Amino acid sequence: MTMGHLNENVQLEKARNRFTQEISKNMDLYGIHQSIGRLYGTVFFSEEPMTLDEMSKELGMSKTSMSTGIRALSDANMVERVWQKGVRKDLYQAEEDWYKSFSAVFVNRWRVAVDENLKAVEQLRKTLQDIENQTTDETIKQRISVDLEKAEKADKYYQWLGEVINLFENGEIYKIVPKK
Repeated sequence: MTMGHLNENVQLEKARNRFTQEISKNMDLYGIHQSIGRLYGTVFFSEEPMTLDEMSKELGMSKTSMSTGIRALSDANMVERVWQKGVRKDLYQAEEDWYKSFSAVFVNRWRVAVDENLKAVEQLRKTLQDIENQTTDETIKQRISVDLEKAEKADKYYQWLGEVINLFENGEIYKIVPKK
């Protein structure tokens, strides 16, 4: 390698490291610890699928840490296991469809939150109605009425958010906002 090529290679590695560092800062949006971002960057820039041993060697981390990290990235659809003829160990590569990764994480996180919040709204309604049926205090009835209106607004919001989630689940979102 000539001196010019060596310098260009160093510049390339620096550019890759900067990108990986920036991606790592935002891994928490995917429910992934920032330290796993380095692993993702390594797999992302690898020209060939990698084994856990190769990742461990590249990053100087234990194979157990690599396994835990790859599982988290796989759960977020950021990496996928691939097969190569003649290779017995599991190989991983970065998922090329970032939209798929985002959609999976968005849907999984928000679906749970929406479902839990809709249950909370329903429980609030039930409790308020039970209190309303028992009380003769007009002030309490008025407060319950206001709270029931708030619960209705919350219910409508979570219903709407559920519809947004459905757009991601069924891929309709890409008709509204096309992939680039």
